[in-house]
Formats: sequence, structure tokens, C-alpha cells
Amino acid sequence: MVPTEDASARKREIEEKLQQEQETLAFIRENLEKSDQLTNGMVSILSSFESRLMQLENAIIPVHKQTENLQRLQDNVDKTLSCMDHVISYYHVAKDTDRIIREGPTGRLDEYLACIAKIQKAVEYFQDNNPDSPELNTVKGRLEKGKELLEAEFRSLLTRYSKPVPPILILDAIGGDEELEAAEDVLLEHLPQAVLHDIICIGGWLVEYGRNQDFMTVYFQIRSSQLDRSIKGLKEHLRKNSATSGALYSPAVQAKRKDTPTKKVPKRPGTIRKAQNLLKQYSQHGLDGKKGGSNLAPLEGRDEALDAEMDAYIHCISAFVKLAQSEYALLCEVIPEHHQKKTFDSLIQEALDNLMLEGDNIVGAARRAILRHDYSAVLTIFPILRHLKINKADFDATLQGTAAGTKNKLPALIASMESIGAKALEEFADSIKNDPDKEYNMPKDGTVHELTSNAILFLQQLLDFHETAGAMLASQESTSTSSSYTSDFNKRLLSTYICKVLGNLQLNLLSKSKVYEDSALSAIFLHNNYNYILKSLEKSELIQLVTVTQRRAESSYRELIEQQIHVYQRSWIKVTEHLTERNLPSFQPGAKLKDKERQVIKDKFKGFNEGLEEICKIQKGWAVPDKEQRNFIRRAQRTVVSDAYAAFLRRCADLPFTKNPDKYRKYRPEEVEEMIDRLFDTSA
Repeated sequence: MVPTEDASARKREIEEKLQQEQETLAFIRENLEKSDQLTNGMVSILSSFESRLMQLENAIIPVHKQTENLQRLQDNVDKTLSCMDHVISYYHVAKDTDRIIREGPTGRLDEYLACIAKIQKAVEYFQDNNPDSPELNTVKGRLEKGKELLEAEFRSLLTRYSKPVPPILILDAIGGDEELEAAEDVLLEHLPQAVLHDIICIGGWLVEYGRNQDFMTVYFQIRSSQLDRSIKGLKEHLRKNSATSGALYSPAVQAKRKDTPTKKVPKRPGTIRKAQNLLKQYSQHGLDGKKGGSNLAPLEGRDEALDAEMDAYIHCISAFVKLAQSEYALLCEVIPEHHQKKTFDSLIQEALDNLMLEGDNIVGAARRAILRHDYSAVLTIFPILRHLKINKADFDATLQGTAAGTKNKLPALIASMESIGAKALEEFADSIKNDPDKEYNMPKDGTVHELTSNAILFLQQLLDFHETAGAMLASQESTSTSSSYTSDFNKRLLSTYICKVLGNLQLNLLSKSKVYEDSALSAIFLHNNYNYILKSLEKSELIQLVTVTQRRAESSYRELIEQQIHVYQRSWIKVTEHLTERNLPSFQPGAKLKDKERQVIKDKFKGFNEGLEEICKIQKGWAVPDKEQRNFIRRAQRTVVSDAYAAFLRRCADLPFTKNPDKYRKYRPEEVEEMIDRLFDTSA
């Protein structure tokens, strides 16, 4: 029974599920039918919408195309009208710009350049579109007129505002004495800033649009003239102030230096004045011994003028470098880069040529002086040559990029100065050796000869310029390469030269001394000159240069001096020989002398007295300028003569050789010493 109940229950369950499924299926079928109905309705709506869209499209597209065509036509009309207005404006450019072009760019450069730009565009339009039209010639003429007025404005601005740099400002810029601290940088403003802006704008337009480089020629011509005038103004200023050597600061610098309201014109080390004093010495006393100096006052005036000229030239060299550097900085703002070096080369030519010409004139004057055997003229070259060499590096840097002919001008001048200077030095040494022995030219008192003092004065000037003089001599050494021109090499050359001059001087003095008939005066002459040379060498530190090649120079001169003193002392033998015991009779105390013996003693006294008087009379007029040497010679001679005379008096004290002994014992030893102390003293 149990299984049957289970099956019935299972059957009922299945039937219930089947019924549920059937109900679900019926529901689905119902919904599908509804969906089909909705789908059919939607398809119908879409079909209707598609049909209506097609109808709308067929109606709108022709209208759209027509509207687009109309818009395009409208745009074309607008563009055509705009182009017509633009083209018509070109035909009115000449008329519209006539007044501004005629009145020129002065005071309204920007507006003027804008007008020029309009004219230029009109020219380009007519050239491209209507080259045969009369309007093209009109606007071309207007453009050329505008370009000419721009060029004229460029020239006018440069001419009107380019002024020479005031000398005071240049002096501030180049600084003071080389031994002082470097001066503050001084700005050299050649043109007002607004004017410079206009000049730069005009120059830029002429290069870019004007296809014109003539303005560069105008620029360098005007600026070249101002550069040259600035340097000439400085030279004139220095000439006027050479007496006081003073000048005021520029206002700009004065504001910074309220503590120092005035400024001295800077002087260079190793002043030219020393050289000019020496020139005066040579002019008064030529090396040939002839006396000049009848026109001494005019000569002093010429020396001062030459001093001022040399000093001015040195300052102008420094001024040229500073001004040229400033001009190049200005030029770089106005001139296109690839034209700057060439334009700068042209700009500096006039001022540089004038400086080089003046340098050549200095060399020429020195050459003419050498032909007149005035070798001291070389001293005017020394300070200039040294300054040129000091500034050569700045010169080379400033002239970098210029033509070879421009860069070589300064080296050529330096080489010319070195050549003429070396020639003067060598001929001076030869003139010392060959100075003639003229009797009337010899000092009567045996003092220092003019040749000696002049030669030493000349050599002393070389101390201030020893490096320049050494390099001057080295430049003529054909056996040496330029790499050998070291400071030590040049120093040895100068030492050799000085020793040569001193050697020639010594030989000439020895020859001149033979003019004196009195060997003692000859010895005094040589002694004075040798002593003067030695003391001068020591005092001026020339001895340090001499000992570079002759270590025993000092001791050699001392030996020569001592040797001449010994020669001089031998002149007293003719006096002291009467005091020796030679021929003096031997006697016994209380014995009576023979007449012959008495006469011998009388002759000795007489010979001594007359010899002493004569030699003192003669030598009193001789000169030994060196007080120390004069006292030494007197003291040595006084000792020798006084001792010999005192001994002779003691020997003859008890000899009855005369009834009137005071007649022969004319001088006491103290009086003899006093007489010797008055030697070499013309005032005694």
C-alpha cells in the first residue's frame, strides 16, 4: 500500500508542475503576441519617419546648396572689395605721404619710417602687378627721396652731435702717472642716447631696406674727424698748460672727487726734462770742445717747447688707444658686424697716420741731430719709445682685425726709433773716443773735462731707461734671435756699451793729458777725471750696470786714482831733494865749516825755499774739486814735506853756516804746512 500512495503523490506533483508550465507558456505566448504587435507598430512608425525624412532631405538640400553658394558669393564680393580698397590705397600712397616725406624725418623718425614702409610696399606692388604704370615711377621717386632724406638725417645727426672729447675728460680716462694706482673707468659718451637710437635705426633701415652702404663712409669720415680733433685738442691743451702742468677735472669726475678739485697733467717716469737739461749741456759745450751758448735764453725756450711736445706726444699715444677703443664700441652699435672691422680701419686712419707722422718727425729730427754730431738727441726718443712699447699690447688689441698695413705702423715706428737710437748710442761712443785733443780746450787748472762730465751725464740718463736702451742695442744684434732678447741679455748689452764708453773716455783722457807740459798737472787732470767718473758711477748707481760685465771696475778706478796721486807726489821731489843729506858736509860739534861747505848748506836752503814758493804758487791755481781727495792729497804731501823739512832744520840747527840764519831759515815747519794747505785753492 505504501508504494501506491507514493506514486499518486508523485503524479499529483508532476501534474501541478505541468499545469504551472502550461500557464507560463500561455503567458509567454500572450506577451510574444503583444511584442509582435508593438514591433509591427514601431516598424510602421519608422517607415513613416524614414519616408518623411527623405521628403525633408529632398526639400532642404537644394536650399542649403543655394545658400552656401550665396554665402561664397558674398565672401568673394567682400574680399574683392577689400582687395580693391588695398590696391586703391597704393595709388594714394604718394599723395598721403607727400607732406611727411617733404618735411623730413627730423623729430619724428618713427612716423617717417612708417611712411617709408608704406611707400616701399607700394613699389613692390606696382613692380609685381603693373610694372609699366606711371604710379610705379612716382612711388619709386618718393622712395628715393625718402632714402636721401634719411641719409641726410644720418649725416646731420652725426655732424650736429659729434663733438671732440674734452681734453680734461681724456686725461681722466687715460689715468695719471703710471706709478700711481689705476684711475677709475671714465665713460666717454660720444653721442646723446636718444640721438644714438635714431642713428642706429636709420643705419639699420639703410642696410636692410635701403640697400645702401654709403652711410658707413659718412659715419667713418665724421667720426674720424672727431677722433683726430680730440687728440689735437688734447695736444693743444697740454701745450697751454705745460708751464703749470695743471688742469681741472671734468665735471663728471669732479663730483666723485670732491676732495681733489684740481688734477695735474700726468707725467711719465723718467721725465724728458732730464734729457733736455742734458741737451742744453751739449749745446753749450759740444763734444768737440767749442763753446756755444751765446743764444742760451732762446735755447731754453726751445728746450721747454720740445719738452712739452714730447710729453704731449706720449699722452696722445695713450689717448689714441682709449679713444679708439671707445669709438669701436660705438661703431659696433651702428655698423653691421661684417663691416665693422673695415669701417673701424678707415675711421682711425687719419688720427693714426698723424701720430705715426709725428713719430717719424721725431725720428727725423734725431737723425738730423746725429748728422750734426749731437748724439744727445737720442734722449728725446727714450721716453717715447718706452711708452710705445708699454702700450703696444693695447695697440695690438685695439687694432685687431684691421688691415696688415694698419697693424704694422706702430711696430715700424718702434723699429725705426730703435734703429736711430742704437745708431746714436754707437756714434756717441765713437765720438768719445775720437774727441780731438785741443790745447785751448783743456782746463788750465786740471779740473774735470767737459767731455767727462757730458759723457757721464749722458750715461746717467740711461739709468731711467735701461730696459729701453738695452732692447735698443739688442735690436741691432744680427747674431741673436728675438727669443734671446731677454731682460738679462739686454742688461749685459747695455753694461757692455757703458763699459765701452768709459773705456773710450779713459783712452781719450789719457791722450788729452799729454797736452799738459807739466806732468804733475797732467796727473791732477787724470786724477780729477777718474775720481769724477768713479764718484758719478757710485752716486748714480751706474756702477751696478758696469759690474755686470766688469766686476773689478770700481777697484780699477781706485787704482788709477792712486797711481795718479803717486805721479803728482813725484813733482815735489825737486823740493824735498834739497832736504836730503846728499852733499851735506859732515862736521864735528864746535868745528868750523869751510866756505864750500857753508855754501852747500846755503844752496840747499835756497833751493828748498825757492822750490817751495814756486810749486805752491803754481799749484795753488790748480783744482781738485773733490774735497775729500783734496784734503787727502794735501795731508799726505804736508806730512812728507813737513817731516823732511823739520828733520833738515834739526840737522842744520847747530851748523854755523851763516851769520844771518833767518835769511835762509825762511819758513818754520808750521808755515810750510800752511802753504801746502793752501794748494788747489784759487781763493787763498
